[in-house]
Amino acid sequence: MSWLRIAFGTLLLATNTVLHVPPLLLVAVVKAILPLRPIRRACDWLLMAIAASWIGINTTLIRWFTSTRLVIDIDARLQPDGHYLVLSNHQTWVDIPMLQAALNRRVPLLRFFLKSQLFWVPLLGLAWWALDFPFMKRYSRQQLEKRPELAGRDIEATRRACAKFMHIPVSVMNFVEGTRFTPAKHQQQASPFTYLLKPKAGGIAFVLDAMGRALHSILDVTIVYPDGRPTMIDLFANRVREVRVKIRERPIPAELLGGDYQNDPVFRERVQGWLNDLWREKDGLIAELRTA
Repeated sequence: MSWLRIAFGTLLLATNTVLHVPPLLLVAVVKAILPLRPIRRACDWLLMAIAASWIGINTTLIRWFTSTRLVIDIDARLQPDGHYLVLSNHQTWVDIPMLQAALNRRVPLLRFFLKSQLFWVPLLGLAWWALDFPFMKRYSRQQLEKRPELAGRDIEATRRACAKFMHIPVSVMNFVEGTRFTPAKHQQQASPFTYLLKPKAGGIAFVLDAMGRALHSILDVTIVYPDGRPTMIDLFANRVREVRVKIRERPIPAELLGGDYQNDPVFRERVQGWLNDLWREKDGLIAELRTA
């Protein structure tokens, strides 16, 4: 019967997407062709309301179709109209619906930096565009060797995206490890952490540089699956017993603002050192949550 549960649940999620994306696109087009400030503000409010409804219904469907227990521990004073940098570990695609379930309507819409190829995902790509998700084009080492001027384009794309976020409530989401955790990647990296890959500081530094003091704080999110890393199929087959999410609010250290991450090695080392300390603390927290 699990295949029937998976098929029906997927169908309902797809139907929810089909119902929500056209209104998103309509509002986004109005916002684009009528760039008057009152209209743009009204459109931004409508876009966030539609997105919150979409996520809320997805969360309800997951609760209906599974007995997964989501345990959320929040040590933060969350504001739905705030400006946050959200940092999290990353193990599986299940992380995204769990993050959305934990934070929807508590903070502004989570916005991820996406690979440019994802723009072409049917319906979802257009929805992400309508919601101002930043699309980043990644270049291979060979491409950069042939055309060194491409090296700074992802930084400029980050700055353009953050310039938009300065004027609307936002939660800028960053999976700091840059990829999902697997034992093979952990071994290949020779990661010094037990449950985490090595964190990458560049994305955080660029967001802090672009948005500066417009950000209220950092939301440090830790996701733990006590029974092991699940897939989305595991979730809909009702094989995920429990998910634990710990959310802690942290002030943005003043020493991480106003530096030049690209060209100042002292500042770069400072940011990387702060992030490594955070990751060591998170590694210990994961050990505690796995056995709680």
